Amino acid sequence: MTIMTILLQAQGAAAGQAQGTGSFWIMILLIFVVMWLFMIRPQRKQQKEMDKFRSELQKGDKVITAGGIYGTVADTDERTVLLKIDGEVKIRVDKTSIQRDPSEAPKAEEKK
Repeated sequence: MTIMTILLQAQGAAAGQAQGTGSFWIMILLIFVVMWLFMIRPQRKQQKEMDKFRSELQKGDKVITAGGIYGTVADTDERTVLLKIDGEVKIRVDKTSIQRDPSEAPKAEEKK
């Protein structure tokens, strides 16, 4: 870049500074709208689906815990789930640590 180009750009910026401020705020607003559409909104939707799944847990559903333990729901109450792991081995875990078993996901969609 030459010095003349830099001076012309500085002069153009000073002349259009009032117009540039408005376009700056429009760009900031557009950035927030795009972030909401592509990041926040899908995350909220996924969280609602997970909450619905956890509230509708029934005896016999196959699930996986956050720690990677696969099991079958033996009993549920308001906050916890009793999982049957193997044979007579059962553990009680919090509902927030329960996730959908990936191998059971297609079967759940077929029921709908």
